[in-house]
Amino acid sequence: MSCSMNGPAVYELSSAPASWRVALPRTAAAVPVARALVRSALAERDHAADCDTAELLTAELVANAVEHTSGETPIELVVELMASGCQVEVHDTDPAPPGNLTCPTIGAPDPWQEHGRGLLLIRALSSSCGHRPTEAGKAVWFRLPAVPAQRRPSA
Repeated sequence: MSCSMNGPAVYELSSAPASWRVALPRTAAAVPVARALVRSALAERDHAADCDTAELLTAELVANAVEHTSGETPIELVVELMASGCQVEVHDTDPAPPGNLTCPTIGAPDPWQEHGRGLLLIRALSSSCGHRPTEAGKAVWFRLPAVPAQRRPSA
């Protein structure tokens, strides 16, 4: 399947892990597109990860990449679904590590500030998160575990 508006998407339909990779514009419009892709990916595979949390954390990663990188090169969203859970990565061209993603800040964030909570949310709500260098910059990622069937909300 190819996604004509934002570049190629990789999709594997099998019992093996499924993955999607999509280029997104470096604009605020990337955030709702990324949220929709994650929601669709989890729904299409009837995946057991918490969809609302996956959407929220994906939005934070994408918004962070849009806000803190520059240039014309698109950012990339990579979604991987495995039996044990899901992993979402956002690739950008800035090699600098993303703030306090893996190191807790001292004290609570200022409740009156509009920014500064995204990485805190990712740290608090994911099972693990981090960043790694890539050839073009860096990838920032989080993982969510699969939720046991008896703990999932009924439709």
